[in-house]
Amino acid sequence: MMELFKAEGVSKQYSNHLALDDVSISVEKGKIFGLLGPNGAGKTTLIRIINQITGPDSGSLFFEGKKLDPSHISRIGYLPEERGLYKKMKVGEQALYLAQLKDLPKREAMKRLKIWFEKFDITAWWDKKVEELSKGMQQKVQFIITVLHKPDLLIFDEPFSGFDPINANLVKQEILNLRNEGSTIIFSTHNMGSVEELCDNIALINKSKNILQGEINEIRNKYKANIFDIEFSGKINLPQLTLSSSYEILNHKEIDSGHKLTLKLIENVKTNQLISNLLDIGNIVSFNEQIPSMNDVFIKAVEETNLKLKMEGNSHE
Repeated sequence: MMELFKAEGVSKQYSNHLALDDVSISVEKGKIFGLLGPNGAGKTTLIRIINQITGPDSGSLFFEGKKLDPSHISRIGYLPEERGLYKKMKVGEQALYLAQLKDLPKREAMKRLKIWFEKFDITAWWDKKVEELSKGMQQKVQFIITVLHKPDLLIFDEPFSGFDPINANLVKQEILNLRNEGSTIIFSTHNMGSVEELCDNIALINKSKNILQGEINEIRNKYKANIFDIEFSGKINLPQLTLSSSYEILNHKEIDSGHKLTLKLIENVKTNQLISNLLDIGNIVSFNEQIPSMNDVFIKAVEETNLKLKMEGNSHE
């Protein structure tokens, strides 16, 4: 798959704070790329560098294989976490003005705005001042302004912040539609549920470094812990269950229809061997391996990195 955007070895220092330390990411064309990390990790700095609001101290950035330069700005749409609309200006007037700043002819801008305002059910707000709109309504307007000129790369920073579940789902669906229509998206959020729903690939930045990157399902599988949920129907052979040395019983619960178990497979024991052992215990009706959520992966990866850095710091003292 062709890359639309790539950053190589990007570093950025602010006074005595190292915001980014040799960070590299690769964003495939037509994919949703999750840019993740705790507060203060360096995500916003990288986003600002991509938007050419600030520049890196070192490293290189590429857009479709060419060095990123001011000519690419019109091909990028950016929805910042902190929204910025002119409060006293009318909604429609402002949307039209900002669309024309993106080089959209007035007639085409009006045509597209009409479609989006109807889609988001905000046509009645066209002649209202921005300050009369709720936070959620203002976010809808800013989302429309961001995507209206159909940029090749869209950057959304916490796009669901402040939305109720219905409107969050509406925007989520539009993000997927944009991806399906060919847009490439960098998506920054702390909501790991949204990451699992939307993202194809992710990068996790912590303490200014990129500590994890790749395809989301591959990463989740990498963090598996050989834990399985098994359900038996009817009675089971309890003595046989506790005799096996191929697993550790983490949880056992008797239910109306039988038994539910959570087992941790001992290292180097194969799944087929586990199933073979369990067949002697009772009638298996379900057998599922626990795949960690992105929330679990996020916490574990960050904690492991923080512990490693702490130990390295102690060894230098």
